[in-house]
Amino acid sequence: MKEKPVKVGEELDVTISEVSRRGDGVARIQGFVIFIPNTKQGTQAKIRIKEIRASFATAELIEGGQSS
Repeated sequence: MKEKPVKVGEELDVTISEVSRRGDGVARIQGFVIFIPNTKQGTQAKIRIKEIRASFATAELIEGGQSS
């Protein structure tokens, strides 16, 4: 199994690149998809990784998420 570029509990500054069909913001770290609820496309956000799955991770918003 390939090592993931993020770890549970890690805090990251990301830019939300798109919004998923479910309405969650999407950011990518080295191509690895992270879903962040309550964020909008084009925003800068500080996130904390909550869960890592085989092909994606989920995170919670710490701060940001507002349009710049």
